[in-house]
Amino acid sequence: MKLSNQFIAYQAQDQTVLVAVGGAAFSGLIRGNEALGELLSLLKEETAEADLIAAMRERYDAPDGAIEKAVRDALEQLRAVGALEE
Repeated sequence: MKLSNQFIAYQAQDQTVLVAVGGAAFSGLIRGNEALGELLSLLKEETAEADLIAAMRERYDAPDGAIEKAVRDALEQLRAVGALEE
């Protein structure tokens, strides 16, 4: 999976912002934290969910299962707005 080219991600102060552009069915933006920014950065290239989780585990220290849940939740939200190409 990877981030659709109909979405642009950028940093605005301490937030990550994902904006729908062009012909995206979703009209709006998504705001998130630094971790979302890291995830979106990884999604610029084709990658698997397991690889996303492994990369986020290297970057963040969190209780067992927390990173997996956070990555899966973020991917679910990105899928819901059509931001992922799978």
